Amino acid sequence: MRLSRPARALVALGAWVVAGCASLPAPPAAEAPISSVDAPFVIGGRISARRGDNGVAGAFSWTHDARHDAIDLATPLGQTLAQLEGDHREVTVRLSDGRVETAPTWSALTEQAFGVVIPVDGLAWWVRGLPRASGRYSVERDAAGRVALLRQDGWEVVYAYADDASRQPLRITLQYPGAEPIEVRVVVDRAGE
Repeated sequence: MRLSRPARALVALGAWVVAGCASLPAPPAAEAPISSVDAPFVIGGRISARRGDNGVAGAFSWTHDARHDAIDLATPLGQTLAQLEGDHREVTVRLSDGRVETAPTWSALTEQAFGVVIPVDGLAWWVRGLPRASGRYSVERDAAGRVALLRQDGWEVVYAYADDASRQPLRITLQYPGAEPIEVRVVVDRAGE
């Protein structure tokens, strides 16, 4: 079967496009798949969370591993506001007034204790610029290939970095829409493992 001149031109164009695609460089390392490893960390900084008239703010110290979280929340002058700890089965908060409350999830506990949901289980990933290992998400990156915006579990997480060379976020702003939108702001002052 003999091809017409336009058909031969189309076949030649297709072969040229395929050959060009075969020589495209690999995507940069910043575009590599996002980690699904839940690595331990110790961080400290400041947090504020607000929904309507309810909210909480203070300095925090957070120790995380895949099985357990411990978070101390204090006033800017260092007085303890709350001590939170727990795992995937139960979480507990000890408040400065002596009350102790428990709940099955971090979201339920923080809403019960502070009147506003703080998604600690998601934040354990998001504070590192990662999506939770399970669950759908979308990511937008900045010019340096770092995560600039992450959407997961109904939350929109916006990242800011200390400078162009920084790989870990310095500030994280979480927003959850609704009749009474929730906003959580985190500034990481100290990080270690």
